Amino acid sequence: MALDPGVTAARTSGVWDADILPALSDYIAIPALSPAFDPAWEANGHMDRAVELARAWCEDRRIEGAHTEVVRLPGRTPLLVVDVPAHGDGTADADDPVLLYGHLDKQPPMHGWREGLGPWTPVREGDRLYGRGGADDGYAAFAALTAIDAVREAGGAHGRCIVLIECSEESGSPDLPAYVDHLAGRIGTPSLVVCLDSGCASDDRLWATTSLRGNLIAELRVDVLTEGVHSGSAGGVVPSSFRVLRRLLDRVEDPDTGRILLDEMRADIPEERRAAAAATVADLGDTGERFPFAGDTRPVHEDPLDRVLAGTWEPSMALTGMDGVPPGDQAGNVLRPWTAATLSFRLPPGVDAAVAAEALTRTLEADPPHGAGVRLTVRSAESGWDAPPTAPWLADSLEAASTAAFGRPARSMGEGGTIPFMGMLGRRFPDAQFLVTGALVPGSNAHGPNEFLDVAVATKVTVAVAHVLDAASSGERLRRSPGGGSHGARDAESSGERLRRSRGGGSHGARDAESSGERLRRSPGGGSHGARDAAPDGPPP
Repeated sequence: MALDPGVTAARTSGVWDADILPALSDYIAIPALSPAFDPAWEANGHMDRAVELARAWCEDRRIEGAHTEVVRLPGRTPLLVVDVPAHGDGTADADDPVLLYGHLDKQPPMHGWREGLGPWTPVREGDRLYGRGGADDGYAAFAALTAIDAVREAGGAHGRCIVLIECSEESGSPDLPAYVDHLAGRIGTPSLVVCLDSGCASDDRLWATTSLRGNLIAELRVDVLTEGVHSGSAGGVVPSSFRVLRRLLDRVEDPDTGRILLDEMRADIPEERRAAAAATVADLGDTGERFPFAGDTRPVHEDPLDRVLAGTWEPSMALTGMDGVPPGDQAGNVLRPWTAATLSFRLPPGVDAAVAAEALTRTLEADPPHGAGVRLTVRSAESGWDAPPTAPWLADSLEAASTAAFGRPARSMGEGGTIPFMGMLGRRFPDAQFLVTGALVPGSNAHGPNEFLDVAVATKVTVAVAHVLDAASSGERLRRSPGGGSHGARDAESSGERLRRSRGGGSHGARDAESSGERLRRSPGGGSHGARDAAPDGPPP
């Protein structure tokens, strides 16, 4: 029996209204900070509260045959696992499941929430549900189970599904590799991975993410004194630690243009990705103006295409925090002894994050001005990800799913943020297909103040995922049959064009080789927030 689109949409909408929104509001109220921002997360108990909320909700779905559990490894954040057997005409191969992914840990609260809003205060305004973590990525667990349930209720079929919801993504997913190893026998070899932690360039269709930048987080510290001294006596004699730090940063970033100067942080942009970015601009226009610029501030690049590429395939640096600097109202006339800056580098797909980290360390620590003490501490190094070519069955199902859910065909785009799990899975399961999508609409401001989930978009994304799960159950058979198509047969084209239907569709599908960045991520203290700056507009990650 074919999946009934009307029943799928009605079932999904009903569950969102009656069951998901109340639970998601409760989740938003929990300050379940990622371990990088709450080292005492286990003692504080917030993460466990969030996991228990999601576990109980998933168990209450009462999907026939589903097994819900919380897996715990010593010294690791917990992992929520829901294992759902195949249904209907879906493939019965238990070793070839569909893997659905999301996370429950959150970014810090951040300043600047408008009056009446706050990170731990869920507020519904129209289709917007405000609060930290609702869109990034608390909704994923609820949406994944709802999509599976909708397939069953609407007469469709799906293969075995494994839902993995982790709790360290915003710290760079340092705990996830250990769990994937631990559960390897149960996970098998997924043929399809559905990640609900990404965004969309518009709210009128399903958007599939085709690339993600990597993320290198490091602290640069400059010491010039053993203690602060009177600036009247030391000023002009003792070098300023801030000036030294500023000069060091000029070694890696052009102070006028922001261009990253290290070759180890740069990569060639594939022609098909460049063409896809041009199609995005042709379809959506100038996306760079959507950011909340202050005063007369304007984007770095004048050309809209350059803006899209800069946010997806070019490296960048952001200073995300400083230490050693007192608040302005407590700043005495003292020449400070040291300054430390937390730096977040976004790395293009194809760049080895560990090699980039080594180059950054060499560049910043060599021959410091005035002989100042300089130390770079790498907190995490995550390589980016470039999607493999999209198989014909998946390209067709994405287009059909988007049309069923949104009334318009799917499009694809590159993201500027980082989802460490994608690179890890791409290396581990080189033959898997990927649907990386999400509900982070333009302006949803993940990681920042006034973060919101667009409920209408999230509901439609859930509907679309249900259609893809149903298509995958027959798509597997098609793909495995003689002449049924290969993974390299099709590349999903970016916005402005239909997903390509010709075989040999021209996407390089290159996989980033596993690097020592994986080892950095697994080492103690290796976590970083993995914040995402989605492109073209900017939610991601």
